Amino acid sequence: MEIGFIGLGNMGRGMAANLLRAGHRVTVYNRSPGKAEALVGHGANAAGSVAEAADADVVFTMLADDPAVEDVTLGAGGLVASLRPGATHVSSSTISVALSERLAAAHTAADQDYVAAPVFGRPEAAAAATLFVVAAGARRVLEPMLPLFEAIGRRTFVVSEQPHTANLVKLSGNFLIASVIESVGEAVALVAKAGVDRSQYVDILTSTLFSAPAYQTYGGLIARREFEPAGFAARLGLKDIRLVLAAAEQLQVPLPVASLLRDRLLTLVATGGGELDWSALATLADRDAGTGSDHPA
Repeated sequence: MEIGFIGLGNMGRGMAANLLRAGHRVTVYNRSPGKAEALVGHGANAAGSVAEAADADVVFTMLADDPAVEDVTLGAGGLVASLRPGATHVSSSTISVALSERLAAAHTAADQDYVAAPVFGRPEAAAAATLFVVAAGARRVLEPMLPLFEAIGRRTFVVSEQPHTANLVKLSGNFLIASVIESVGEAVALVAKAGVDRSQYVDILTSTLFSAPAYQTYGGLIARREFEPAGFAARLGLKDIRLVLAAAEQLQVPLPVASLLRDRLLTLVATGGGELDWSALATLADRDAGTGSDHPA
């Protein structure tokens, strides 16, 4: 299949590479052209513009936030203006429910197809093709995409024929991850101040009551205070919590814990930690307990 891939950051590079390994013809585009070099060395074509990458059957976007996706999709020379009729835009970015609804409407008006397929997993999972894909869209559009999702992930969950539903599921999941980070950070600060070894404590937690990947991954990062390089930057975590709160307000669902997390992440970003991994949220608990490290928070 002819695939365009736009956005070669920490996640996009691995996803595009796995589509190449699956035998697809992949054309890649990134605002910083240097990020495409390794993929070109493995057989990808480098596009000089969004429009050039859009000359494909399917175009994936994996971008940082709403403004980037809006520009690439709805801007001059963007996907809506460039995709051929019947081609499909697969948005794997973590974006707002509202923008996903706008993208679906714009593609429909242009006689194009649109699928929301955000993913759960960090960059190492993207590289290893072990992401979890949450997909939503019309059945006739989704079915041809399933082999592509199999190439980038270990399992695909189809949640709705309404694309924006997948974005809501993704945002709700990130809300829960942030909740895990905050609670584990507080618990580690508590026991560490009493002299318990941080790594041993996380091992106890993840070997008994909390063996889920989120606790294992983020508990390990918190215990080791390993916040650089960021797998997912704190400023992006703040963005996602704001988006889940906006969706909750639209649906009239109070999320009091999400409001707390917004303020905690805002504190981390405001005190210089925006480019740290969002597990650095735990440094606030260390700071408050008087056991802080040299990190900005």
